[in-house]
Amino acid sequence: MAESSGRAGKSSGSGAGKGAVSAEQNLVSSWELLGWNDVGRGEAAHVIAGFNRLRQEQRGLASKAAELEMELNEHSLVIDTLKEVDETRKCFRMVGGVLVERTVKEVLPALENNKEQIQKIIETLTQQLQAKGKELNEFREKHNIRLMGEEEKPAQENADGAGAGAKAGSAGVLVS
Repeated sequence: MAESSGRAGKSSGSGAGKGAVSAEQNLVSSWELLGWNDVGRGEAAHVIAGFNRLRQEQRGLASKAAELEMELNEHSLVIDTLKEVDETRKCFRMVGGVLVERTVKEVLPALENNKEQIQKIIETLTQQLQAKGKELNEFREKHNIRLMGEEEKPAQENADGAGAGAKAGSAGVLVS
């Protein structure tokens, strides 16, 4: 009786709804489907951790690039606006968290320089993002990783290949 109440307490305290499956349970069921033993589980967990690390790095690069794109658009908007006003007009600029008063003549060249620097950084991030995507795809191919909802290779390739023996020997990693 104490055991059943302990289990109920754990499941209700997790915040998951009825029938919810944790990522670990999903992973374990995936390993069982693939026929892996405990040693295979450790190796698979290592592969999945590496794959998730690469995906997280790729997401971080994409996020930073998107943030800088927005900043570039803001710079362009301000530059276009300031080009239409008198050069002696006062304007305010945030420098290191401090609002400073300057003239348009002083601020405009600094903004244009910042815009150029942001463009260079975006180009660098784009190159890094492409390299990370290539690295991620190579990692997926090397470890035969399939994502949930992704179809397996066509059955025709398996039929033309070495047959059932090769299929049983090369189990892939299923990532949700």
